[in-house]
Amino acid sequence: MHESYGIVASVGELVRLRASATRIKAAPRGRVRTLHAGAYGSAFRGRGMEFDETRIYQAGDDVRAIDWRVTARTGRVHTKLFHEERERPVLVLVDQRPHMRFGTRDAFKSVLAARAAATVAWAARDGGDRVGGIILSNAPLDQSVHAPQRSRTRLLHFLHALSDATSHERAVAGNELPPPTLGDALSLLARTSRPGTLLHVISDFADLDAGDVASGCENDLARLARRCEVACVLVHDRLEAEAPADGQYRVSDGTRVLELPAGNRRWRNEYAARFAARRERLESLCRRRGMAFLPLETGEDCAAALRATHGTHALRAHRQTSAAAARGAR
Repeated sequence: MHESYGIVASVGELVRLRASATRIKAAPRGRVRTLHAGAYGSAFRGRGMEFDETRIYQAGDDVRAIDWRVTARTGRVHTKLFHEERERPVLVLVDQRPHMRFGTRDAFKSVLAARAAATVAWAARDGGDRVGGIILSNAPLDQSVHAPQRSRTRLLHFLHALSDATSHERAVAGNELPPPTLGDALSLLARTSRPGTLLHVISDFADLDAGDVASGCENDLARLARRCEVACVLVHDRLEAEAPADGQYRVSDGTRVLELPAGNRRWRNEYAARFAARRERLESLCRRRGMAFLPLETGEDCAAALRATHGTHALRAHRQTSAAAARGAR
């Protein structure tokens, strides 16, 4: 195993995740509202790529859609109906700020976030969607935006940028200004994302611990949920959720060295309560706004976790919703 495994997400590692993404369905649960041709059947009727059914001809039907075989067999004029095929952009917001470079099992949070983003991107791209994203690091946001495209070359460019962002040396280079916040990135997406976009926000959501910043993040997520389908992926480490057992532990950020008061029960309880409050705040917001919520812990197989929330259940829900809408439109 390479010495940087779990610390830096190599391009090769992110490319190999394509195989793990084959059984993940990035299918929408609701109606698709973009106008480009694509792989998802919408609830709207019209001449499209996917045949739906044949029924008796009605006044106003397009004569070009008459099913002559059924007409000849039954003696009554029948016409074909189609589902319009419409695509949706898929965007991935990946948090790669300095506090993501932490982990005690298998990989840093930054690497796990990169793996999850690559898995989602491959699943969407191989499903025929346009894929893009924002890599939230210490770089200005306008330099970190990757517009949604179907091109494999552009996806590989995104994966290269994602790999670079997990590198500590690259991440701290030229760090004269404070990095953008999660709220900054969400505000940008709220202004620029198209209705119907499928958005994955992959972060430890540390901003939800900070007063006014937290309120801004919640408001921006709520705005996005009104016009996009949003999935919040909470990347965390077990040591963040629960303090270590009683003992002496020294921690460092590369400059300062501190000793954790792990022997103090009150401190341990408060420590665990802070993370629990952040998780509950995000999970509650997702419930209220109809967003998907997925906790992802370091050491966990991200493909398996994503498969559990993006598999047949989501696809079945989408088909049921589309079918119900189609019946109502008849």
